[in-house]
Amino acid sequence: MIEIERKFLVKTEAFKTEAYKQTRLVQGYLNSHKDRAVRVRLKDDSGFLTIKGASSYSGMSRFEWEKEISKHEAEALLNICEPGIIDKIRYEVKVKNHTFEIDEFFGNNQGLVVAEVELKSESESFEKPLWLGKEVTGDAKYYNSQLIKNPFKNW
Repeated sequence: MIEIERKFLVKTEAFKTEAYKQTRLVQGYLNSHKDRAVRVRLKDDSGFLTIKGASSYSGMSRFEWEKEISKHEAEALLNICEPGIIDKIRYEVKVKNHTFEIDEFFGNNQGLVVAEVELKSESESFEKPLWLGKEVTGDAKYYNSQLIKNPFKNW
C-alpha cells in the first residue's frame, strides 16, 4: 500500500500520439489535509474512494489505499466534497517497462499537464521520454488535493 512515483511537467503534446488509452476523470476531496487526503473519483462508469497519507521526505513515497465504489455512490459523495473539482483527461503511455500517466487538466487548472511514473523503489531507473519536462516530485502545489485550493489559473 505504499505508492512510489515521480512527477514531471510535460513540455509538448507529443505524448498524445503515443497514448494507448485515455480516460476522463472527475474528482473531489472529502479531506485535503497535508497529512492525509480522502479523494472521491469518477472514472468512466466506476467510482473510487482513495486515502493517501503524507509524502516521505523525498516526496516519492506515500501510503495509498483505494476501494472501488459504484458510480452512484461516487456521484453522491462528490456532492459533499470540499469546494473545487478536478477535471482532467488521463493519457497512458508505455515507455519500455514503465507506464506514464499524463494528466491534462481542465477548468481552473486548464493549461497544466503533469506526468507521473510509478516505480517499485525510489532508486529504480526509467527511460525519460523527450516530452518529459522539469521534475516536480514532492512539490505539494502540484498535488491534486492542493490544486482544488490553489488552482493553476491563480499562479
